Amino acid sequence: MFPFGGQRRRRVVKLSILITSAALGLSGAAGLASADTLDRNSTSICLDGSGHQKSVQCRGQDASRLNQQQDICICPGATRQVTAPLCPPGVKPPPESMDYVQARLKAISNGSVVGATWRGQPMCVSPHSG
Repeated sequence: MFPFGGQRRRRVVKLSILITSAALGLSGAAGLASADTLDRNSTSICLDGSGHQKSVQCRGQDASRLNQQQDICICPGATRQVTAPLCPPGVKPPPESMDYVQARLKAISNGSVVGATWRGQPMCVSPHSG
């Protein structure tokens, strides 16, 4: 089937496929870990066309009192869903002023304000209260 040296080529091809598969598997696992970290440190908010925050409708993952993560969030009507970081303990979100609302609209990148700041403060939101 293969000319002289075919067995060697076949082993090289198998080895390269194995190495590629392993690399893809590791990068996928890293992606899942970072997505899980993002889920615990961020939430969805809804913004109307002028940038004002509106209520978001979220459903919990399960009925467990231990796992309070939200997994399905929907923005009603003509609002835009944006990912925002949760404020760390002791940090309050910036007050909703016109300047802040406009800055938040400009800061949205790929549907997210994670990593954005306003006047040196993160554009974070308060964690959902139980």
